[in-house]
Amino acid sequence: MNRNLSNPDISILLPFYNGAATLEQCLDSILNQSFNNFELLAINNGSTDDSENVVINKMGDDQRLMLFNLPEPGLIPALNFGLEQAKSELIVRMDCDDIMSPHRLQKQWQHMKQHPDCSLVSCQVRLFPDELVKDGYREYIRWQNSCITAQDIRDEIYWESPMAHPSVTFRKKDVLTLNGYRDGDFPEDYDLWLRMNQAGMKMEKLPEILLDWREGAKRLSRSDPRYNRAAFDILRGKFLAQDPRLSQGRPLVIWGAGRSTRLRAKHLLDNGFDLLAWIDVDENKIGNLVWGAPVEPPEWLLKQVDKPFVLSYVTVRGAKEKNRQLLEGMGYHRGRDYLMVG
Repeated sequence: MNRNLSNPDISILLPFYNGAATLEQCLDSILNQSFNNFELLAINNGSTDDSENVVINKMGDDQRLMLFNLPEPGLIPALNFGLEQAKSELIVRMDCDDIMSPHRLQKQWQHMKQHPDCSLVSCQVRLFPDELVKDGYREYIRWQNSCITAQDIRDEIYWESPMAHPSVTFRKKDVLTLNGYRDGDFPEDYDLWLRMNQAGMKMEKLPEILLDWREGAKRLSRSDPRYNRAAFDILRGKFLAQDPRLSQGRPLVIWGAGRSTRLRAKHLLDNGFDLLAWIDVDENKIGNLVWGAPVEPPEWLLKQVDKPFVLSYVTVRGAKEKNRQLLEGMGYHRGRDYLMVG
C-alpha cells in the first residue's frame, strides 16, 4: 500500500515517558508494519531520560514519524493532544514498551473498513517476558483473550477491563463524541470502554495475538493509584448502576461472600437499588441480613417464579466459572438474567 502522508489511513498515538530502554524496539515494530499508510505521533510527556533522542534517531527520512514535546507530564493530556493532532479517523493506541505483530495494523484497519458499525477493534495479547508473569495476571489475560465478540465484551465488561489499551484501534469521531479521554481518580482506558459501552458503541476483538504486552514493575497498573482495586470498584459501580438491564423492573439479587464483597456491592446499592436477596453458599449465613436483604442459598433461585436479575460478585479463583455453571444450569442466561462483577 502506498503512503499518503497528507491523508493517512491510520494515526498511531504513542505517548511516552522515560521509555528509552524499550522505545527503539517498540518503534521498530511499528515502522516495519506490512501496512504503511500511517502517521506515528510520538508524544513526549515530560521524559527526563534519553527517550527523545531515541525517537529523533529513528526519524531519519521517515516522515511518518513525528515528535511532539509536551511541556508537562501526564498521560491524559498527551492522549487528548494526540487526538487533536491526528489526521486520520482511525486511531491506534500503542505504548512505548510493547511490540506490535508485523500485521497488526493491516488486520485492524481491514476489520474497521469491513465493519463500519464497529467503533473499536482490539486483539488478543501475549504477556512477556514470561519469567515476570505471575499466575494471577496470566489468568487475567486468559480471560481477556476470551472476550472476542461484541456480546462477550458487553456482558463481561463489569468483570474487568476486557481490552489492553495498547491493543485497540478506534474511530476518532466516536471517542470525540464522548469528549475524549477523561482525567480523574480512575483508569482512563477502562473509563473509556465503559462510556463507549454505555453509549451503545460496538467493540470487538480479533481472535489472534497481535500485541506483545510487556509485564514489569513500571506498568502504570502497578504504580499509579488510579489503577488500584478501589478505583476499579467505584468506576464499575457507577456504570453498572446506569446499565439498562438493571432498570427493567426485575428484582435484584447479589451473589457474594465476605465483607469485601459487601463493600464492593455498596458502590452499586448507594445509587438507589434495593435487594430482593443475597445469595451465599455458606450455610451458617443463611437467614442473616446483608444490606437489609435476607441471605439465601443458591437453590433459592430455583423457587422464584419470575427470575430476578443476578449480579455475581464472587471473585475467588475458580468460583466465577462455578457460579456461571450453576446459574446456567438453573436457566439463567449471561447478559439477559445475570452478570459477573469483578
